[in-house]
Amino acid sequence: QVQLVESGGGLVQAGGSLTLSCAASGSIFSVGDMGWYRQGPGKQRELVAVMTRGGTTNYADSVKGRFTISRDNAKGTVYLQMTSLKPEDTAVYYCNSKDRTVRAREYWGQGTQVTVSS
Repeated sequence: QVQLVESGGGLVQAGGSLTLSCAASGSIFSVGDMGWYRQGPGKQRELVAVMTRGGTTNYADSVKGRFTISRDNAKGTVYLQMTSLKPEDTAVYYCNSKDRTVRAREYWGQGTQVTVSS
């Protein structure tokens, strides 16, 4: 089992920056892909960015060029550096990890609120 804990959310003005952090604990050897999802008010949860253990990344079109995902495999941590934030980035951001030892198993953090004011 893996537990994920996010931190770093908050209130920021449009154009500002925030960095989210997510720390995995437990069986971190089983952590495969790690990523970030978000769910805005009245919206479905969507992928923001994901990174494989080998460093391959994938971003939602809406955040390309503004957000950067990074991770530290040894520590079981993943980060999301967010710049040029827009009001439409307002959402609860969730950390996610896929289990590389058990097919279709994944883990979620509790979420951290990011609010961007105009």
